[in-house]
Amino acid sequence: MNKKTLLIALALLAVVALPVFAQTPAELNGCYIKHNVGVTGCPTSGFCDYSTTNSPCGMCCLLNSIYTITDWVFIFLMAVSALMIVMGAIKYTTAGGNPDNVKEGRNYIMYAAIGIAIALFARAIPSIVKLMMGVQQ
Repeated sequence: MNKKTLLIALALLAVVALPVFAQTPAELNGCYIKHNVGVTGCPTSGFCDYSTTNSPCGMCCLLNSIYTITDWVFIFLMAVSALMIVMGAIKYTTAGGNPDNVKEGRNYIMYAAIGIAIALFARAIPSIVKLMMGVQQ
């Protein structure tokens, strides 16, 4: 890995990680729930406050974060897979009998299919995490 790539990776990491570390302890008294995580005691939407004694807000906030991350991964992988299918189809149809171009077009489409399978698996991750944690729905 060259120095330029390493600097770009560190800059991207800093842009993503700094807002997490910039929170003050006063802001860590709950989280805003955007997804119905399907856990008994969790709000379906709105703010989940840690101050209530029997509230499973820690679990709710964790699962809400997992849902948000997997939603973004799903959208990104589906978009990239759609582009790869289009690129593979163009490469395949314009091959003109060249076996290398035909093979390259098929590979694009195969890799897109693998990307779609991984994207669908990303949708299953919150359910897998709930099962592993023994969360009652």
